[in-house]
Amino acid sequence: MALPTIIQGGMGIAVSGWKLAQVVARAGQLGVVSGTAVSLVLARRLQEGDPDGRMRHALAHFPVPGVATRVLDRYFVPGGKPEDAPYRAVPMATLRPNPAFVELTVAANFVEVFLAKEGHPGVVGINLLEKIRLPTVPALFGAMLAGVDYVLMGAGIPRAIPGVLDRLAKGEPADLKIDVEGAPVEEEHVVSFDPAAFCGGHAPALRRPVFLAIVSSAVLASTLARKASGRVDGFVIEGDTAGGHNAPPRGPLTLDALGQPVYGPRDVPELEKFRALGLPFWLAGSYGRPERLPAALAQGAAGIQVGTAFAFCEESGIRSDVKRRVIAASRAGTARAFTDPSASPTGFPFKVVGLADTLSEPETYAARDRVCDIGLLQRPYRRDDGSVGYRCPSEDPGTFVAKGGSLEETVGRKCICNGLAATAGFAQVRPDGRVEPVLLTSGDDVADVARFLPPGRDTYTATDVLARLLAAIPAAG
Repeated sequence: MALPTIIQGGMGIAVSGWKLAQVVARAGQLGVVSGTAVSLVLARRLQEGDPDGRMRHALAHFPVPGVATRVLDRYFVPGGKPEDAPYRAVPMATLRPNPAFVELTVAANFVEVFLAKEGHPGVVGINLLEKIRLPTVPALFGAMLAGVDYVLMGAGIPRAIPGVLDRLAKGEPADLKIDVEGAPVEEEHVVSFDPAAFCGGHAPALRRPVFLAIVSSAVLASTLARKASGRVDGFVIEGDTAGGHNAPPRGPLTLDALGQPVYGPRDVPELEKFRALGLPFWLAGSYGRPERLPAALAQGAAGIQVGTAFAFCEESGIRSDVKRRVIAASRAGTARAFTDPSASPTGFPFKVVGLADTLSEPETYAARDRVCDIGLLQRPYRRDDGSVGYRCPSEDPGTFVAKGGSLEETVGRKCICNGLAATAGFAQVRPDGRVEPVLLTSGDDVADVARFLPPGRDTYTATDVLARLLAAIPAAG
C-alpha cells in the first residue's frame, strides 16, 4: 500500500464523517472518519428519519444477521422525530456493556467506514481516542468488518491497540485493560470482546489495518515502537497548535496572559529521533499551508496530517451555519482558537473557538445545566463496596462530589460530548425545551481558513484544499 502524502484528520464527533473521508480517499489521499461517538451519530441520524437512506443502505450490508434489524427497530423513526422532541438515549459504555450497546457500536463503526469506502479503490482510516477506551474493541471490530485500511489513535499511549488489531484480524477474543480510579494495584479490570460470539459462533478472518500512533514526542514514539503489544506501522507527530486535545506542556504548567498553557523548546518534536526509528511519520499541527508540505517532506516526513482546513470545507460534518460564521470571521481577521486548560474533563488542554452563543462564551456556559448523558469521557472509579461506578468532572458538581470526586476538579469543565454533538447538528433537546449549545474546537489555523475560498465563493470544498496543498509539489499531482 503506497503511503499517503496527506492524511485528512479524524476530527470531533461526525466532523470527519464518511462524506469527507470518501472525497479525500477518492482523490488518492488518506480519508479518515472519526470513530468518536459514531454510535450516537448513527442512532440520531436514524431518529431523524435517515432522509437520504444512506444509513439503511449501509446497514443492509452488515454481515452479521439480525444486528441491523435490531438497530433499526430501536432507533429508526420513519419521517423523522419532531424537531422539538428529544433524541432517544443510547446506552453508555461500561466495563460490562449490554448487548444493545455492543451491537450499536459495531454496526455504527461498520456503517461509517463502509460508506467512506464505497465505490472507489482509495484508502480509508478511522481515528479513535485512547482516552475513550470502553468502546474501543467493538469499535475496531466494526471498522475492520468494513475493511478499514488504517487505524489512527492518540490522546494517550495506545500500547495495547496493535495487539488488539492482531487478535481481531484472526477472529480471536480481545481484552483491553481499563484503569479504575481507587482500585488497588492487584485488582485488574478489562473490557472483553469475542468476535466469534458476536458473529453467532464463527468469526471471519479480517485484514489487519495499518496502525499509526498519534504522538507528540520521540520518547513516546520510541516506547511504542519497542514495547507495544504488536506492530506499530508509523506515527503522526502532532504539535500543540492542532485542534481538539493537546498534549500538556512538559514541565510545570505555566499560563500566558490569556490563560493558555505555555509551550516551550522541550515541546518541539525531535525529528532526528523519529527518523532514527525507521518508521514513516507525518507532521500535524498548522500544516494546512502549501509551503509546509514540501518542508515536511524535506525533513524526512512521509507527508502531513491536515485537520482544520478540512473541518470547515463543505463536506465536513460541522453545521453549515457555524462554518459560515467561522469563515466570515477568518475573512475579517477575528477567528481565534483558545487553548483552554480547564475545559476538558480529561485534564488535557483543549482548543475552543470563540463564537457567540456557544460554550466558549461565559453566559452560554453558565446558562447550561451540567448534564452528563452521553458519558464518553466518564472515568470508572471503585466504590467503597468494591463495585465500579462512573463519574465525569463535567457533570453536575454535586453529583460528581457525591461520587467521591473533588469539587475543585469540576471548575471550568465543559461537556465536550454534548457540545461536539451539537456542533455536528445533533444537539439534544432538554425537557424544558432548551437545546444543547455548540462547543467548537479547531486548530490555530482557523484564523486563516478563508485562504481556501475560490474567488467569488463563500465556501470551499475538500478538493479545493487538496489542490492547493498538492500544488506545492507538482510531482505528487
